[in-house]
Amino acid sequence: MERTVPIHNILLIGFMGTGKSTVGLKLAEQLGWTFVDTDQEIVKQAGRTIPQIFAEDGEGYFRELESEVICQVLSGTNQVVSFGGGAVLNPVNCTNMQKNGCVITLTAPLDTIVERVQGDTNRPLLQGDVRERVATMMEQRQGLYDFSDFNIDTTMGSADELVALIQEQFGKISRV
Repeated sequence: MERTVPIHNILLIGFMGTGKSTVGLKLAEQLGWTFVDTDQEIVKQAGRTIPQIFAEDGEGYFRELESEVICQVLSGTNQVVSFGGGAVLNPVNCTNMQKNGCVITLTAPLDTIVERVQGDTNRPLLQGDVRERVATMMEQRQGLYDFSDFNIDTTMGSADELVALIQEQFGKISRV
């Protein structure tokens, strides 16, 4: 894919439980860059947990905060940024990502995601039958991550192997 903007950030998107935070932190350490998790930034700025925001103000308000934080974060450089799985629901967020970095989608099969997120009380969208909720949300979000520069299945190796693969792919793109 031909890029028309300088690539000064690596941006990790994908469904919840695909390993964005784990891989992102290791990648940032390898590169000597800053690691930013947009969900953690939302919590810091709001002074409340994500479940509290959802319970008190609803998902719509959370998505507004998320977009504001994304704009703030993307003004920086030399960052590896991990985005919440629903950040792609707002097309403006996707456009901002494309303009401000190399966008990588991390993927995993349904069973792997369910195994990874089962019992995580910090995910308000997973109330009820986790497998059913994950399957429904994956179906609803199908195609929303397709704007990325490349995809990596996080079941294909350890976090260190995935970091090496991302660095290899990023090297190809960043020379454009």
